[in-house]
Amino acid sequence: MQLSGLARRASRVCKARVFFNLLFVEDASLYSSSQCRNFRTLPLQNVTSAGCLDGGRVLPSDLRYQWQNPNHSVPHTMSFCSAPAAGSGTVKEVYDRIVESIKVKRSAPPNAWLWSLTEKCKSRDDIKLLFDILQQLRVFRLSNLRIHDNFNCNLCQEVTKACVRAGSVDYGKKALWKHNVYGLTPTIGSANQLLSYAKAEKDVKLMVDIMCHLKKNNLLLQPATADIVFSICYDADNWELISKYSRRFVKAGVKLRKTTFDIWMEFASKRGDLESLWKIEKSRSDMYKQHTIKAGFSCAKGFLLEQKPDDAASVIQIVNQNFCESKRQDIFDELQKLVSEWPAEVMRHQKQEDRKALIASLKADIPLMLNSLTNMGVKSSVNLEDWNIEEPLSC
Repeated sequence: MQLSGLARRASRVCKARVFFNLLFVEDASLYSSSQCRNFRTLPLQNVTSAGCLDGGRVLPSDLRYQWQNPNHSVPHTMSFCSAPAAGSGTVKEVYDRIVESIKVKRSAPPNAWLWSLTEKCKSRDDIKLLFDILQQLRVFRLSNLRIHDNFNCNLCQEVTKACVRAGSVDYGKKALWKHNVYGLTPTIGSANQLLSYAKAEKDVKLMVDIMCHLKKNNLLLQPATADIVFSICYDADNWELISKYSRRFVKAGVKLRKTTFDIWMEFASKRGDLESLWKIEKSRSDMYKQHTIKAGFSCAKGFLLEQKPDDAASVIQIVNQNFCESKRQDIFDELQKLVSEWPAEVMRHQKQEDRKALIASLKADIPLMLNSLTNMGVKSSVNLEDWNIEEPLSC
């Protein structure tokens, strides 16, 4: 009996020693800071049903118990090597490495590989490989790891950024699909990246397409989205489109930024649309008490269109008081544009029969406004010499 008891204890000691060696006795070349990750930071989702880590190593049942029970004490120095350095290799090499991991080794590749592949994408062929591996990983996560959740939002935004960088926005729009085979989580942040690309390319058609995707996939609109959309509409001189989307943003309860109101009001004043201008000003004043410089000058233009030069001067004087000395140059620049550029802009949007009356009105009222500003103590060095307002040659 004593001999059998000693034998059992000796067996347990040997097993423990083997387990200890499994954890700590490895090739010293593997323990580098760029390749090893701390045991405590590895997510449970990277453990397969066979107990595999990212690198494909099998964990004993005791260690799997510790993995699933965070309160169980684990040595802080315990580390596991996941794979070769994530940043090494071309897009195709990283792609092949991930495919080998999931197809041959049947083990989950490190997350760093996918992030590395995404960051390296610079061409359409790279993007094709990225979306192919995303689909394969989606299937692997479902079938082997029983993970039904999509990849996190940050990865989705990085994928969209890569699509924009590679000029493959058609793939980027797939990241906005609520139901997709790539495991991507659609976010408004991804949509904003695509909209920013549309703005840079002055592509109104792409913007409309992206906005349709947002509606179909029930993505919540944000103030930043409105800012980009309004800018695109303004640059394209498309009043009907900005009116359409403004109703959509307002209906969705989006709190528009001051810069968005600036664009909207400046557009209305450039068109000479007084009804829209004062409605927008009412919405703006409900959200923000103080005018921005651009919003204030848009109101001043509205008063000039109503032949109220003193009211126009009063608005500019209030704006001048509300902003510090460092903003004086911006105020002067807006005043100069009001005098030298705006009359020609507003004239182009007027009916032929109304232009002569408007020219006469502005020729009389703009000097009166400047005179009122001087009387109010607002210094302006606007030069009216050679100043003239002429009817545009064409509509």
